[in-house]
Amino acid sequence: MGEKRISGQIKGFSKLSRDQKLQWLSDSFFENGKEAIEDFNRFRLSDPKTQKVLDGFSENTLSNYFLPFGIAPNFLINDKVYAVPMVIEESSVVAAASSAAKFWLTRGGFRFEIEDVEKLGQVHFFWSGNPLQLKELFDRELCEILKEHIAPFISNMEKRGGGVRNIDLLDKTHELDNYYQLWLSFDTCDSMGANFINTVLEECLKKMKIHFAETDYLRNGPQPEFLMAILSNYTPDCLVRASVDCPVSELQDASLTLEASEFADRFYKAVRIAGFDKFRAVTHNKGIFNGVDAVVIASGNDFRAVEACGHAYASRTGTYRSLTFCEIVDDHFTFRLDIPLALGTVGGLTCLHPLAKRALELLGNPTAKELMGIAACTGLAQNFAAIRSLITTGIQYGHMKMHLDNILNHLNASDDEVGKVVTFFEGKTISFNSVRNYLEELRCRP
Repeated sequence: MGEKRISGQIKGFSKLSRDQKLQWLSDSFFENGKEAIEDFNRFRLSDPKTQKVLDGFSENTLSNYFLPFGIAPNFLINDKVYAVPMVIEESSVVAAASSAAKFWLTRGGFRFEIEDVEKLGQVHFFWSGNPLQLKELFDRELCEILKEHIAPFISNMEKRGGGVRNIDLLDKTHELDNYYQLWLSFDTCDSMGANFINTVLEECLKKMKIHFAETDYLRNGPQPEFLMAILSNYTPDCLVRASVDCPVSELQDASLTLEASEFADRFYKAVRIAGFDKFRAVTHNKGIFNGVDAVVIASGNDFRAVEACGHAYASRTGTYRSLTFCEIVDDHFTFRLDIPLALGTVGGLTCLHPLAKRALELLGNPTAKELMGIAACTGLAQNFAAIRSLITTGIQYGHMKMHLDNILNHLNASDDEVGKVVTFFEGKTISFNSVRNYLEELRCRP
């Protein structure tokens, strides 16, 4: 193998053409640069107009990284049936959500309620003066001055029924010397609202800086040090509650091996364990986000913000806990999910990405509140399916059955070989090595 030239630095990479970027990467990092360039080109769209849209989403774009766009049908949510779009690469997730949706379809379906849609932002600053004087200044004049200043920036949002709800001053000097926060709460209607919120926050920071510098009785005193203005992705009041419920007797078909009452009892115990054991809770909640994230990504929303907020919410009591809850009262089974979801259906990728637009169209062009509910119900369905597998057949039974397709694709199995492998491994433990060994044995037969 020849020695590869590794270039540690390059100037002006972003100014290079796409072909020049690829050639530099090919020469510097890949063993077979020609094949690497072919791979990048193969996943680029032939439609230049659509590719230009995708290129604009990021920086130094070379190609597209595709994920499967799947559909989970038969979701009955608040008395309406949906075909839910899900973008995810993990085997069995869409199948599991579909199975749970079908199960609950004849048992009343899923329901959701929106607790609130409040979003938050902060201006972080330091001031060495008397805290009581700053509070008095805020109450007497500064709050109203800020409201007047941001009025032109929020007028369009107010016309849609949203805007800024409150502006508060928080004294944080007990946590860090001279530290304060300007705390704003927002309703951004059907928009996720990140750009709107950050614009308003930065305008507040600018106005405060000007007010202290130009007001006679303030400019001779201590001047604030303004650190930053930014939204918070922790939105505990932007909360949706999703649930399913039925008499315990109607859980009879949930398992081929357990009676309804035993299934309900084992299910309840599994959820309870995730309520106090963080090692189990992390995996438990990850399964919820398998469903939630798939809808969030399909609709062009920010799954990183959703996950960060959800995990923080799971830790709000000081201990990381399950986001789902189970109750059995008077032989009635209830399973619910409480999760904060700051989602939007207008603006950003929801309008720019062609498949995000189609995903929302599939869902009937929902409002942001409706999308919050759909995503939460999909997460609840995913958690139900996962727990059902765990307490009955085990998680690997369904997962590896789906993963078998990926193994066979990797091993370039023919259609005839696929049929024989599937038949052979019915009811058996599936692993990559066992499938490969059996396939090699098949290929050696006369």
